[in-house]
Amino acid sequence: MSAPRPAARSRSRQVALQVLYALDLSPGKDADAVFGAFAEHFELPEGARSYAKELVTGVADQRDDLDVRIASCSRNWRIERMAAVDRNILRLAAYELRHLGLPARVAIDEALELAHQFGGDDSPRFVNGVLDAFASMEATPS
Repeated sequence: MSAPRPAARSRSRQVALQVLYALDLSPGKDADAVFGAFAEHFELPEGARSYAKELVTGVADQRDDLDVRIASCSRNWRIERMAAVDRNILRLAAYELRHLGLPARVAIDEALELAHQFGGDDSPRFVNGVLDAFASMEATPS
């Protein structure tokens, strides 16, 4: 199967964000089940659908580790105090950076698009600052 086009990947991220948001507000729900319930309401080419599912299941599986890393990059903001949309945008981008090898510039740009589209007025600035620190931390050898 070929990789989805960039526009399809952006659409995949939009769907993944909405599923992650729903999961965040309904602790204990199964990521696959919630994805299945949401995915039937969105028209997505098969490649985009599989990428969205990969994002949802990957973030769900790595959520605790991602949260620890994101929290270490966000001054004065605990994960649970962040807006639900913002924290899920951060989780999504952090997962793509850390586990899928997406270049930092691309991950941050895509996250900013999501923040503009789904977040509040201050979301893009907040997301940009945290992800910039996250990308720097990830680029620094341990």
